[in-house]
Amino acid sequence: MPKIIGRTFLLLILFMLVLTPFIETKAANDVVYKVPLTKEVEKGLYAFLNRSFKEAENAGAKAVVLDMNTPGGFTNVADDIARLMEDTKKNMKVIAYIHDNALSAGAFIALYADEIYMSPKGSIGASQVIDSNGNAADAKAHSVWKAAMMNAAKSSGRNPQYALAMADPNIDLPDYRASKGDLLTLTADEAFSVNYSEGTVKSFEEVLDKSGFSNAEIVVTNETITEKVTRFITNPIVVPILLSVAGLGLVLELYSPGFGVPGTMGLSALMLFFYGHLLAGLAGYETIILFILGISFIVAEFFLPGGIAGVIGSLAVIGSIIMAGANPLYMAVSVLIAIGIAIIGMVIIMKFFGKKLYLLNKMVLLDATDTDSGYVSNVNRIELLGRTAKTSTPLRPAGAIELDGERIDVVSEGIYIDRGKDVTIVKVEGSRIVVRESVEKGENHS
Repeated sequence: MPKIIGRTFLLLILFMLVLTPFIETKAANDVVYKVPLTKEVEKGLYAFLNRSFKEAENAGAKAVVLDMNTPGGFTNVADDIARLMEDTKKNMKVIAYIHDNALSAGAFIALYADEIYMSPKGSIGASQVIDSNGNAADAKAHSVWKAAMMNAAKSSGRNPQYALAMADPNIDLPDYRASKGDLLTLTADEAFSVNYSEGTVKSFEEVLDKSGFSNAEIVVTNETITEKVTRFITNPIVVPILLSVAGLGLVLELYSPGFGVPGTMGLSALMLFFYGHLLAGLAGYETIILFILGISFIVAEFFLPGGIAGVIGSLAVIGSIIMAGANPLYMAVSVLIAIGIAIIGMVIIMKFFGKKLYLLNKMVLLDATDTDSGYVSNVNRIELLGRTAKTSTPLRPAGAIELDGERIDVVSEGIYIDRGKDVTIVKVEGSRIVVRESVEKGENHS
């Protein structure tokens, strides 16, 4: 009997050892990642989502839930995020939880999720593409974006007509407050009624319950300090401010002795700009190299004549900044704003502080030699008119005469007069003194 009990006990231990890996695997599979998708859609957000999705895949997560509240942003970045979601959906489920708004590019991203859940105050839509000035984009860009919105809806099996109405104000859907001229924005109840959401929920836990992950382990990913800095630097509002600080700081530094606070601010702003765009994947090392070459040419301008090096350097710096951005047109506008602010700053500096600035005194002649200060351009020596003198050099027609021991530069009336001849001063025009060869008495001249 003891032997039977002992063998039974050993069999139970072996059975538990065999089952243990399967139990652990099941627990590991019940992992869901909660990833916040908030603020503007820009390249910094893409970098954060890319890192979060990879962590979820490496952890063997069953699903990723995007906790969404975004007003939209760059359409090209939204397209990159959509591609990222499509790749992720091959390995795990992607769920969008719109707890507030998913507008514009945010609506486009949400439509690529396997499932969409919305809070009672949530909304989705208003996805017309706009240009950098906040106006409706041209017909070509508008057409491309409408097609993209329809494809986004089709990717998750939804009616593309509503996605089209979100992007095109000419679509008439009066039952959903989208009469002609208005963009469609769906409330939570409306989205559910047209199958643009799987349900209206009051909490994140209810999202898990409805999607079948009520007992899953939740892993929340948060932005690192580096990612927060990256998102801040690449923000469409911050970029022109950063470039303006850089331009104004460097202009101030040019007119200051040594290297001080303005130059430090300017260089720091430029370094932050390239640092953020490099981490976000917008700027490559080729843009950094082009920027360094541009600065080198600008520095060389201080030692080379002609101005060509300065022009090449400035163009290289501007080109590197434009290349570093997600949208070349937007970056060009940001650069123009920065240049405009730098020029205004330079004008103010020269007008109010010019005489006190170091480099400006070396580059621009600020002192005036006016008559009020006792300066005169030249003396008009009218007292010499009619006087006779002797040429001390040949006049060809310019030369010199000697009068009362004074050497005076003169010109003839266009004819050659030899050295040692008597001449009469016939005209005085400021520094120009005209002489004529004297005629000896008794000689006839025609």
